[in-house]
Amino acid sequence: METPIGQATSAHADDAPLLESYIGGRWAAPDGSRATLLQDAATGVPVARVGAAPDIPAAVDYARTVGQASLGDLPFHRRALILKALAQALTAAKDDLYAVSAQTGATARDSMIDVDGGIGVLFTYASKGRRELPNATVLVDGAPEALSRDGSFGGQHVWTRMAGVSFQVNAFNFPVWGMLEKFAPAFLAGVPTIAKPATPSAYLAAAAVRVMVDSGLLPDGSLQLVVGSAHGFLDHLDARDSVSFTGSASTGRMLRRDDAVVVRGVSLTTEADSVNAALLGPDAVSGTPEFDAFVASVVTEMTAKAGQKCTAIRRVIVPAASVEDVVEAVRARLAVRVVIGDPRAESVTMGPLASLAQRDEVRARVMDLVAGGGEIVIGSLDEPEVVRADGSVGDAPDGAFLAPLLLRFADARDEDAEGEVQPDAGPAAARSAAVHEVEAFGPVASVIGYRTLDEAVRLANFGGGSLVATVCSADPDVVTALVAGISPWHGRVLVLDGSVARTSTGHGSPVPHLVHGGPGRAGGGEELGGIRSVLHHMRRTALQGSPEVLTRLTGQWRAGAATDDGIHPFRKPLSALRVGDRVVSQPRPITLDDIEHFAEFTGDTFYAHMDEKAATANPFFPGRVAHGYLLLSWAAGLFVDPAPGPVLANYGLENLRFVTPVSPGDEVRVTLTAKQISPRESEEYGEVRWDAVLVNERDEIVATYDVLTLVAKEA
Repeated sequence: METPIGQATSAHADDAPLLESYIGGRWAAPDGSRATLLQDAATGVPVARVGAAPDIPAAVDYARTVGQASLGDLPFHRRALILKALAQALTAAKDDLYAVSAQTGATARDSMIDVDGGIGVLFTYASKGRRELPNATVLVDGAPEALSRDGSFGGQHVWTRMAGVSFQVNAFNFPVWGMLEKFAPAFLAGVPTIAKPATPSAYLAAAAVRVMVDSGLLPDGSLQLVVGSAHGFLDHLDARDSVSFTGSASTGRMLRRDDAVVVRGVSLTTEADSVNAALLGPDAVSGTPEFDAFVASVVTEMTAKAGQKCTAIRRVIVPAASVEDVVEAVRARLAVRVVIGDPRAESVTMGPLASLAQRDEVRARVMDLVAGGGEIVIGSLDEPEVVRADGSVGDAPDGAFLAPLLLRFADARDEDAEGEVQPDAGPAAARSAAVHEVEAFGPVASVIGYRTLDEAVRLANFGGGSLVATVCSADPDVVTALVAGISPWHGRVLVLDGSVARTSTGHGSPVPHLVHGGPGRAGGGEELGGIRSVLHHMRRTALQGSPEVLTRLTGQWRAGAATDDGIHPFRKPLSALRVGDRVVSQPRPITLDDIEHFAEFTGDTFYAHMDEKAATANPFFPGRVAHGYLLLSWAAGLFVDPAPGPVLANYGLENLRFVTPVSPGDEVRVTLTAKQISPRESEEYGEVRWDAVLVNERDEIVATYDVLTLVAKEA
C-alpha cells in the first residue's frame, strides 16, 4: 500500500541529493526543477529528492534487447550462482543499508526483516536454482506423451522464458525485500527486471541497486531502476512482458482494466490490501502456551515496521469469553515490550511511520474504524512522547510517530425478536462492518469476539480475501475446522501452538519457499513459492515431433531417439558423454534359489516370494516371484563398469515402477541410456540422469526408473 507524497519544503531541501535512475547501463539524474522532497521519518531532516519521470521507453527497449541477450546466454545454474554472489555483496554492505533504512523509520529489527529478508530470498533462489533446476535454459514439464502407437510421434511440455521484461512496481514499506523477492525469480528465469520503487523509500531501494551494480555481477540489462513517476508505463508493454504490482487494491483494479492487460496480453500479478486475521481457538485460554503465543504474535504484528506490513494482523478474532483477557494481555505486553522513538536510539523497539503523510492517512482510517463501530481500548491518536536519537524523551513534531492502537468491535450477531441466533448466521452487521473493510496501514489492530467456530470462520472470510491468517489452537478438531473453513479465502495459513511458538517464522513473514499472495481483495496474485514463481516468468509450450526432434529440443533423451552403444558410457567423462549413450546388458536367469537366498540374506520373507500357495492366491502374481529390489540389485550389476573411472557416485534413483512380475526361470536384462546431462557450474563434476529399463526374455517391461550419478567433467 502506497500513499502519494506531495511537495515538501525545508530550509535545507536543496542539500538533499537528487535520486538517480539506472537505465541503459548508466546512472542518470532527472530534471530536479519540480522535485519531491523525502524526509527522515523520525526527524524530518531532508534525505533525498525525486525529480521528473524517467525514460521508461528506453528502459523497456534496453531490457528487451541487451537484457534478454545477456541473460539468454546463461543456463539456470549460472544465474543461480550470480544470485548467490549478489547476496554476498549485499551482505558485505549490510551496515550501510541499515543506516539508510533507519531514515525510513525502521529499527534494527525492522531493517533485518527488510534487508536481511531480501538477501535471504537471493540465497534461497540461488540454492533452489541449482538443486531443483537443470543446468539448461529450457525446463521440461512432466513426462513425455506418446501420440502414436509405434512411438514415432510424441509430445512434451516445456517452459521457456518470456521474451520481454518484468516490470516490478513495489510498495514503500519493504524497499529491499519487496524488490528482491520479485527480482530473484525473474532473474533465475532469465527475464530482465525493471524495478519501480515507491517514492517515499526510493532512496533505500536505490542504495541496494547501487551495491548490486557496483559489484560488477549483473549481466548487462538484467536490472534497471526507475525512480519517480511511472505513469503510463503500461503503454510501452505487450504480450512479451509481465507486471508484478504491490500496492493498493484500487490501483490494482485500474491496472487490470488497462488495455495493455485486456487487449495486448501483458501478464499481471497483483498483491494488494489485506485485512489479515488471527483466530484464537476456544481451548487457548489465558495461561496456556497457545494464548501467550497468540498475544505475542498480535503485538509483534502491530509494532514490527510500525505495523506497515501487508501481512500484519488487522483483525484479532477470539472467543467472546476471552476478549477481555486478550485486550489486557496485549496491553501488558505493549507496556513492557514497546518503546517508541527514533530508530537510532538504542532502547527503541518501534519507530515512526514512513512519513507524516502516511501517519495522517493512518489516523484518518482509524477514525473511519471508530465511525464504523470501533472503540479504541489501547492507545491514542494523540502525538506520543518518544525517545529521541540522543536518548532524551519528549515530543517530536517533525517525526511521523503514532502509538500502537487496539480497537474493539462489538460481537456482531444476527438475532430474531427473541434474541435467538439465526441459523445461517451471517452476521449481516459484521459483513458490512468497517472492521472487515478498512485497513489502517500502521500499528493498528481490532479485536472481535465470536461464539462458535462457524462464526469465527465467517468473520475471517468477511475480509474478502487475505494474504495470511493465523489459527492458534492445540485442539486438532478446532484447527481442522478453522483451517478448512478459511483456506479458500487465504493465501497462507499459519497454525500456531505451543510446540512451534519459538520456531515459527511468524504470521507476518512470507518465506521464499512458500507462496505469497491471496484471493479477492488481496489481489488474486501469487509471488514466491520457490520454483513456482520462476515459472511465472516463463511460458509453457506443448512441443510435438519425432523422438529425435523432441530429444534435441528438450535436452532429454526419449525412447526412439538415436543411441550410441560404442564405448561403455561409464568410461566417458562428462565432457565426452552425450545424451543417448547407452549400454545394453546380457540376460541373467532367475532361479528359486536366488529368490530364497535374497529373502534369507535381507530378511524380506514377504509371502509373495516364499509361499507358493499364498502367492498364487494374490491377484497380481502367477506364483512365487522375485523381489523387486533383487532385480534392481542385479540390474546394477549388469550395467555397471566396475573399474575406476569418471563415474564418482550413485546418489539415488527416481520414478521407480515395477510393471511385470518375474518368476523363477525367467531372464532379465537392462538397458541404461544417458537421459540428461547437467554440469555443475562451480564443481569439477556434473549430474547425469540415466534412463533404466529392465525387461524379461519376452521383452516385457519389468521395471523402469531413473538412475542419478555424479560424473567427473574430465577423465
